[in-house]
Amino acid sequence: MSSDWQDPATVDRMLDEAQTWAVVGLSGDPGRTAYTIAALLQERGKRIVPVHPVFADPGAPAVLGEQGYPTLADVPVPIDVVDVFRRSEAAGEFADQAVAVGAKGVWFQLGVVDADAFERTTAAGVPMVMDTCPAIEWSRRRR
Repeated sequence: MSSDWQDPATVDRMLDEAQTWAVVGLSGDPGRTAYTIAALLQERGKRIVPVHPVFADPGAPAVLGEQGYPTLADVPVPIDVVDVFRRSEAAGEFADQAVAVGAKGVWFQLGVVDADAFERTTAAGVPMVMDTCPAIEWSRRRR
């Protein structure tokens, strides 16, 4: 099953074609992995959209130059990939929200696995990757 979670064609399509990445869990703390990966996505030419409850406060600062939103439903632009930085037990609801808002893909970060969410998401026709990281996948390409 895990090989389905990291289908190379799906990974490549997301890394190569997806331009707008909603990063769930990106609060603006530069010490967090979500921040580092969001910065990498920007370096690779992607637009990032921070999604974190902290953005419910109208005074919340931008992150990496981008306005943040408290929920995926609040994001006013089409989303290509929802990149989820949440624990496995909390991540599935974001896959469901990604499907609900019409995202074209879902990516669960390294260590984040929810087989039921994978089944629901892919059954809804939305490609999904789990338990890996764009940084890891990009570095594999250089080998």
